[in-house]
Amino acid sequence: MVGLTESNRSAAAQARAYAEAILLVAASTIMGLLLAPRWGNSAVDLLYLPAVLAAGVLGGFGPALLAALASALAYNFFFTAPHMTFRIDSANDIVTVVVLFAAAALTSQLASSIRKQARLAEAHAARNATIAGLARRLLTCTSDKEIADVATRELAMIFDCNALLVENGREPRVLSSAPGQMGLGPSDFAAAALTLDVGERAGRGLNRAVPTEWQFHPVKAGSAVIAAMAVARDDGAPPVREDQIQLLDNLLDQVALALERARLEGEAREFTRVRERDRIRSVLLSSIGEDLRPSLSVIRDLAGKLRRSGVDDKESVSTISAEAAKLDRYLSNLVDLGVEQDQRPLEAEGVTIDLLKRAVMRDGDEVHLTPKEFAVLAELAKHPGQVLSHAHLLRTAWGPAQETQADYLRVAVRALRQKLERDPTHPSLIINEPAVGYRLRARYDVEAKS
Repeated sequence: MVGLTESNRSAAAQARAYAEAILLVAASTIMGLLLAPRWGNSAVDLLYLPAVLAAGVLGGFGPALLAALASALAYNFFFTAPHMTFRIDSANDIVTVVVLFAAAALTSQLASSIRKQARLAEAHAARNATIAGLARRLLTCTSDKEIADVATRELAMIFDCNALLVENGREPRVLSSAPGQMGLGPSDFAAAALTLDVGERAGRGLNRAVPTEWQFHPVKAGSAVIAAMAVARDDGAPPVREDQIQLLDNLLDQVALALERARLEGEAREFTRVRERDRIRSVLLSSIGEDLRPSLSVIRDLAGKLRRSGVDDKESVSTISAEAAKLDRYLSNLVDLGVEQDQRPLEAEGVTIDLLKRAVMRDGDEVHLTPKEFAVLAELAKHPGQVLSHAHLLRTAWGPAQETQADYLRVAVRALRQKLERDPTHPSLIINEPAVGYRLRARYDVEAKS
């Protein structure tokens, strides 16, 4: 019914355009009849050109051509001898009528061309405004559900049809529909799955014979199909005309961009949440380590004093000392678990440190390090930018019994600088904090690229 109504409106508009063309020619003829007795017939033919031009601009080529033909006939009938007939006795009058028709026909062609260009420009402006309007409304959406609600509502209004968005997941799922709540049957879901799988249009009136009342159009992000937009009309007529396919594709591109933006924002939020959780976990574990290690150190010192004092129960003292050392190792491993960055390479000053592969590169060339040198560098790399005390580094690389042997650490750091620094006399990678310890001036490559 809607399609018939639109056809009737188009036919009525076309008939009105032809009638207006005849009326314009009639008005020009009346003006010519009024002017001819005083000014003669020589200028009357020019009165018909504005009528032809107006018919072309208002109605197109058909009404303009009719106006050109009617103008030639009217000029012949009223203004060439013998008057009130279509016979022409004078050769000059024949030339005048032919030239008038040719000029009018050319004018009608130009006028209709101008009208066509104006309509194209108007259609492009309307299409761009429609696309911009949808994009503006989608900008305020933060979730897939909000995007689906806005997209289906806007498309249902633009195309005067039912619209429904199907998500491409493990099983196709309806995200939103408009106007009102609607669902899909088994055959509809089969057509939707076809579009989601192959990325081509499917459904009623399209090139695929699928038993469904819906048309399914893919929503693509690059080459991936992330959803399918289903459209249909209650009267069974095609929901989208052939000349509207490009507009629909442009609108679906905006929907795809919005869905991709929401996905990336969700991933960014999840990454931030996980990173903050890991940071808090690392801080808590480090705090636990800092709280417990002094107590363990006291226990080890007391066990050493008891052993040196010659107590009778040396076995118990040895057990206490061994268990304290074991707890210290467990505590070190627990603290290391809190450092999320262990799995990612670090980069600084042309040096790349990959703790996972136990590899160190200098300007692309692998650098050989002794076990102790790598142990010191690895501990610094686990805490980039953070000052680690001499005792911490000695305990990690040489064990708790060597916490006071600062010379061991100095030798290892000097060797690391000789192998890694561009100018060992002015180190820029391993920085000394006087009377405290050392820190590594580096950052993880993920952070460096962000």
